[in-house]
Amino acid sequence: MIFDQSKTRRSDGFRGFRWGRDTAWLATLGAALTAVGAAVAVAADGPRVMATTTMAADIARSVGGDRCEVECLLAPGIDPHSYRATPRDADRLARAGVVVASGLRLEGRLSDLLERLGKKRTPVVSIGEGLPADRLLEAGPGVPDPHVWFDADLWSRAPGVVAERLAALDPAGAEGYRARATERAQRLRQVHDEARRRLATVPGERRVLVTAHDAFRYFGRAYAVEVVGVQGTSTEAEAGLADINRLVDLLVGRRIPAVFVETSVSDRNVAALREGAGARGHAVTLGGRLYSDSLGGPGSGHETLEAALLANVDTIVAGLGGNAASANGGAAR
Repeated sequence: MIFDQSKTRRSDGFRGFRWGRDTAWLATLGAALTAVGAAVAVAADGPRVMATTTMAADIARSVGGDRCEVECLLAPGIDPHSYRATPRDADRLARAGVVVASGLRLEGRLSDLLERLGKKRTPVVSIGEGLPADRLLEAGPGVPDPHVWFDADLWSRAPGVVAERLAALDPAGAEGYRARATERAQRLRQVHDEARRRLATVPGERRVLVTAHDAFRYFGRAYAVEVVGVQGTSTEAEAGLADINRLVDLLVGRRIPAVFVETSVSDRNVAALREGAGARGHAVTLGGRLYSDSLGGPGSGHETLEAALLANVDTIVAGLGGNAASANGGAAR
């Protein structure tokens, strides 16, 4: 289920409900939901799936297979933290047979709409809430960090979460859903092992990942990388001058060779870090662009979690001075 959200703005950057502007917005969306009604849409065989994010859509497609039609609400490269739904989005979600969300408030402003959908008769499955609670990190007191997919071992539980909901909605397809989920989970665990192997080529003292926002804490825990973000776990949080100066001190003091930008986040703060370090005599290179809150778009070669994760790993290994040639061993993507 979707977490019940606070009605106030959190200090870590997550926005709560704001009476006035957001009340009017939800009223518009609520009218759209009412107009649609509660009919469950069904594809040729299984339910029609609307996923909120590229990560959720990736899992839904692999589990649903040919039995389910899967659409993704957010296009590749869109930041889910700050995305604001339109009435057309509300209509698309309400007409789905089931909505698959990343969850744990990753969808930010969409969370209220998802909660409203769930209270009507459109099933909503939140992948994050289906993962083991004792393996979740906190973004703040009582607020889980939603960026769970870049720990591929933890994310290997995601196919099973989706498979069980699809099986409940479509018992005739249950065996296929569960078989595909098991196969996908195995691939994710294999990529988890491969990522660890590649990152092990980076010397320990250099294994520091500085990025635009704090989206890689699960990645850091899983692959023994120290992770520092300019912003908090939500891109809605603003970085101040003190944050920039603190990270410049880190870069200069520890002679960190590179910083990284993200495909779905502005590189403004990362550019400020490089400028600040350079002014103090330490040249910091741009290590490359990482997938964070979105997977790659069609034709990128990084449309799946496995491919995006290994692309990130190879970029980090090269930027931080690992042995990129030996690291690129070639796990199945």
